[in-house]
Amino acid sequence: MTNAYKVLGRKQAAATTEETLYTVPAATEAIVSTITVANLTAADKTFRLAVKPSSTSALALEHHIAYDITVGASDTTALTLGLALAAGNSISVYASAATSIVFTAFGSEIS
Repeated sequence: MTNAYKVLGRKQAAATTEETLYTVPAATEAIVSTITVANLTAADKTFRLAVKPSSTSALALEHHIAYDITVGASDTTALTLGLALAAGNSISVYASAATSIVFTAFGSEIS
């Protein structure tokens, strides 16, 4: 098995809808060590973070691990999580205002 330590995903939220930050590739497992949430604006914004299993076609409220959490103006929040994800699992993100927040996931892929 090979471990690849890397930036798993980076996304500037384009709209006020749930968007995919990262999906684990086929025949791979992933450990997400940290997700940073950077507010690029001069006003407080909120974000959501969810993990969707590959066996589910739609994101549900029960998949959220953070919901409407405030990030201060021009501030960054770092979430140290240690999420273990199987092939096909995905991380979804949401920002309260389009283009206001950048999400970055760090971790490793195991294949």
